[in-house]
Amino acid sequence: MYLLDLYFESSKGVDNLCFIKENGKLRKWTQISSDCSNLELLQLLALACGGAHLYKHLPCDGQWFFRKSILPLRLECAMDSHPHDESSRPLSGSGILIDPEGKMKLLKKKDCRFLPSNLFHRTPNINRSASRYFILGYGAELRPHHQTDDFDFIDPFFRVTRFHSLFSKQARLTDPIAFLSLIHFKGVRYKRLSPNHAMQRLCRLFKEYLSIDTAPWKEKPCDFTREWSQLKPWQQRAALPALDAARHLLDAFPKSRKPLDMPGLVLLNCPDSFCGEKILPQWIMLMDQLLPKMQFVITLSAACHSHIPGEVQKKSLLRPDRDDQKQEKAPARMPPGVILLIDIDSRLPNLAMMKLSRYFKEQGRKVILDRKESFLPGAEAVYASCVFSFSSSQTRTEELRRYYGQSLILGGSGVDIQMRLPDEIEKLPADYTLYPELEDRAIGFITRGCPFHCPFCIVPRKEGNIHQVADIKTLLGNGRHKLILLDDNILSHPKAEEFLEEMVKRNLQINFTQTLDVRFINKEKAQLIRLIHCANTKFTRTNYHLSLNDNKNLDLVRQKYEMLGFTRVDNVEFICMYGYNTTLAEDVERFRFLKSLPGAYVFVQEYRPISGGPPTDLTGYFNDRADELINELVGIIFTQNMKSMEKYYHWLCKRYVRTFGKLHMGLVDTLFRYNNRHRKGQYMATMAGTIKKTAKVN
Repeated sequence: MYLLDLYFESSKGVDNLCFIKENGKLRKWTQISSDCSNLELLQLLALACGGAHLYKHLPCDGQWFFRKSILPLRLECAMDSHPHDESSRPLSGSGILIDPEGKMKLLKKKDCRFLPSNLFHRTPNINRSASRYFILGYGAELRPHHQTDDFDFIDPFFRVTRFHSLFSKQARLTDPIAFLSLIHFKGVRYKRLSPNHAMQRLCRLFKEYLSIDTAPWKEKPCDFTREWSQLKPWQQRAALPALDAARHLLDAFPKSRKPLDMPGLVLLNCPDSFCGEKILPQWIMLMDQLLPKMQFVITLSAACHSHIPGEVQKKSLLRPDRDDQKQEKAPARMPPGVILLIDIDSRLPNLAMMKLSRYFKEQGRKVILDRKESFLPGAEAVYASCVFSFSSSQTRTEELRRYYGQSLILGGSGVDIQMRLPDEIEKLPADYTLYPELEDRAIGFITRGCPFHCPFCIVPRKEGNIHQVADIKTLLGNGRHKLILLDDNILSHPKAEEFLEEMVKRNLQINFTQTLDVRFINKEKAQLIRLIHCANTKFTRTNYHLSLNDNKNLDLVRQKYEMLGFTRVDNVEFICMYGYNTTLAEDVERFRFLKSLPGAYVFVQEYRPISGGPPTDLTGYFNDRADELINELVGIIFTQNMKSMEKYYHWLCKRYVRTFGKLHMGLVDTLFRYNNRHRKGQYMATMAGTIKKTAKVN
């Protein structure tokens, strides 16, 4: 974000401030004098942009902002967002009110007095998104951590400390030795893009502007304790805020290739006091080039105003394209006679939609497909399909019902498991032009139904017993050789071997989406399955899909698995349900068992009760060996699909907290070892998300 305007009421002698200069350009560097009121200006800027989380954790009393005024202190600011923040509007505004007792209140749009009425109103919350409100603040005296910095982000309020040196001389900045060692390890030794980008730029600019010999920093063996100790005190002081800024940008933009090139705001109070009047011009050039898209607001003594390089004073920032701020057009009106099909939540192309499309097109009607929720006036008829009963899907269906009323025909397993397409439509071939992303892949059922009646499964009630509904030739249509097979349990059909034999003879590539039931595998079927090119849904690699929902008959599963002759180079995915009728001990046993099978890995899915199905019952899920079992669990590593295991870890962590009232730190450390490390502290503070924390301040 960039600051455009700032408005005050009842502040200690601070005037309103505009950061835009002539011709609508935004200053990159805004200079103000270094008197007491302008130190407060920087503090108020931090408050206005940082929001409630910053204010609650200031290292000073809120009453410190008042002298004699008995009126509340009002701050309102206009901000400019950036394209990297896809969820934001370009221009926005926010405001806060601080009463003489130091209590803070977030202003609603109707309570703002100075902001233009057409601005989108937003409540800043720097703790929620590290990138949306990227702001840094540096006071006149800087002190670094020394072996006390939190690079594991255990402190949930780590980000609000980015401004603390503006408010307290005791505030600590990044430990320079620890940070340099960290980005050297990641960027130089292992060539990870973001740390390497930061290290290369820091080395170049420190050498050019601070006369630091950074050549040893680029070598694989480097002792940064020794390197830092060899720097002169002024070099250490000048380098410290640059290192701290780089650290916070790497935290805020972990997926960016060039995090130092991201936009934001930097507040600097009298940098000449820590880098010296003589070195100030070089230091400003360093910061300007280190952070090319940052907006700087800087206070300087009168003697130092002339030290600002002329080329820096002339610089302006490129603001986001204003085109995205044009008034939104009214939704397009559907042409007369058009049929609108809405695929609410399918993860694969929706077969029912494809057959409806074929039916209407054969009548000479035009068909349009849209996804999720679609609100287009003028459709002659609207058909929507909802496959899942997730809350998001149900919300969409309700919104569609309210909008289309009687014009909407809604079906799918997520709405009504008894509803069927009319036979005349069901028998039609699918319209593959509806989902062009399928390309040369066919999709459909040879059989429907299943002989088992598992209470957690919708198939017995929806499809009944196993029965054939189509043949392979019909599904393939015009010469397709890749087939996404949606059958519920094809191996249980009496003609299963015939189906497999035909797949082999036709040299087909098959994706058995709903898994193969190992209970029905014999030597003949095993041989045929191994002759079929089984693949994932995109047909980019070989993939076999099996399932293992409980711990019954593991010896039989191993026997069937050995019939298939899998080796460690095969990709055999076992779908495993959790949260239904297994205990932690049984879950661990299941994963341990799968780890012992060559080529096998796990994809875990949480049990979600179907309509009328049994509720979740996890009584006795943990036993007195819970800690020991979790320690074993996190040591069972699969080479694929550990992302799904991560979801299971989160589920398990919440369940553990609710049962024992504490965190299992081994599980937490595993969750944040590689991904989202900056969220670890907040996760711990909310006890794995079981305690809600809000940004509201009264």
